[in-house]
Amino acid sequence: MLDPERLIQCPLVKHHRIRARRFPYHLVKCKESNPEIAKKLATCPFNARHLVPQADLSDHITKCNDKAFMEQDVGSQSCEPPKEQLNNGSTWQAPPCDEDWETELLEGSESPFVWGVINSAINSTISHRNNSLPSQMRSPETLPYTVSAGLIRSISSSPWNLVLPQQ
Repeated sequence: MLDPERLIQCPLVKHHRIRARRFPYHLVKCKESNPEIAKKLATCPFNARHLVPQADLSDHITKCNDKAFMEQDVGSQSCEPPKEQLNNGSTWQAPPCDEDWETELLEGSESPFVWGVINSAINSTISHRNNSLPSQMRSPETLPYTVSAGLIRSISSSPWNLVLPQQ
C-alpha cells in the first residue's frame, strides 16, 4: 500500500506538490483552473490519476503499471459459478403463481379510481376521509395544483379512465 502522506507532482502544473490522499480532488480542481492545459492531456483508462499528453496515450497504455492489475482482476474472474455451487445444486423452486392479470383486468369493475373515494358498489361511492393522522393533524382539503377543464376532458376520455377530484 502506498503512503497517503507522500507528495505527488501534479501533471498539470509541475510546481504543485500534493499529498497522495488529496491527489484526486486536486486533479479535479486543477483541471477546472487550467482548462487549456487539461485539453492537451488524456486520462489513462486504467488509472484516472494518470494524465499524459494525448499523443503519448497509446504508449502509456501499453506500459501502464495499473494495466497488469486490471488484467489480473479480469483474468481471475470467471463467468461460471464455483464448482462447489454446481455440485451442491439448489433444490429451491419458485412457488406457483396464481395471478392472472389479464383475467383480473377483464373481471375488474368499470368504475374509475378516484383519490379519497371508496367504491362500495359499481355505481355508488362513499367519500372516505378517514386517515391515520393524529387527532391534532388533518389532511389537506385541496391538492397543491389546479387542473384546467380541457385537461380534465382529455384525461376523462383516456383509455385509463383516470378521474381527478374536483377543485
